[in-house]
Amino acid sequence: MVNGQWFPPDWPDRIRALADGSLTPVAPKRAATVMLLKETGSGPAVHMLRRRASMAFAGGAYAYPGGGVDPRDDDHHVRWAGPSRAWWADRLGVDEKAAQAIVCAAVRETYEEAGVLLAGPDADSVVGDTTGADWEADRAALVARELSFAEFLDRRGLVLRSDLLGAWTRWITPEFESRRYDTWFFVAALPEGQRTRNASTEADRTVWIAPAEAAAGYDRGELLMMPPTIATLRQLVPCGSPAEALTAARSRDLTPVLARARLVAGEVVLTWPGHDEFTKHIPSGTARA
Repeated sequence: MVNGQWFPPDWPDRIRALADGSLTPVAPKRAATVMLLKETGSGPAVHMLRRRASMAFAGGAYAYPGGGVDPRDDDHHVRWAGPSRAWWADRLGVDEKAAQAIVCAAVRETYEEAGVLLAGPDADSVVGDTTGADWEADRAALVARELSFAEFLDRRGLVLRSDLLGAWTRWITPEFESRRYDTWFFVAALPEGQRTRNASTEADRTVWIAPAEAAAGYDRGELLMMPPTIATLRQLVPCGSPAEALTAARSRDLTPVLARARLVAGEVVLTWPGHDEFTKHIPSGTARA
């Protein structure tokens, strides 16, 4: 680990296998994650969770609420408010069904992992407190995939508030990884009356923290993070409020960030285009059995 960057020990061997043709990349799964922001009086804080150390992937790393797309998110008509599916398709660079699925994943995963719901009775309102036994039963059913998000909204008489989200960036897991995701990162402001909680079975801690403070913790090696997480934190630092972040999201470039690996003079060189701080030079003998 350099600074606070998580570095899987099997990467060097997998990179070499990709380079020599013995490793076939797996197709990335669509996913979404949300940088949930709240005003503190001295700038925004972002909600982060720490993955349990026992997790096979990025154990102990800090991340945002998020996860994979549920196939039903693009098969069912979802009650919708805000920019149209066609608008989101153009913004995200996908077709309309995929756009609905990605936005649904962002809203659903934020509710599943943080207990915050970006939905309301109509296009101009948002639900208030989402705690209580009945809400928890629905949340658990969503997590278990016993209930689709469309069914959940219908049951509650709610519409998804797509206007409360701002698309921020897009990262694709490197081709040499065994688990790959094509992930869209969004920003959103914590709705009035709602509060976060650690609702994820994959996390052992949650925090509200200023982006600059989190980035400093990473730089000191105190907070473990993957490249997309620290990169987005640094991008949030100039934003003076959640509203500023949502405004900035409108003009953000969503060209996918995909790591590149190549063999140079006997060592593996790993780079993320546009993010020089993550460049790694791995000696040829590293991580070999």
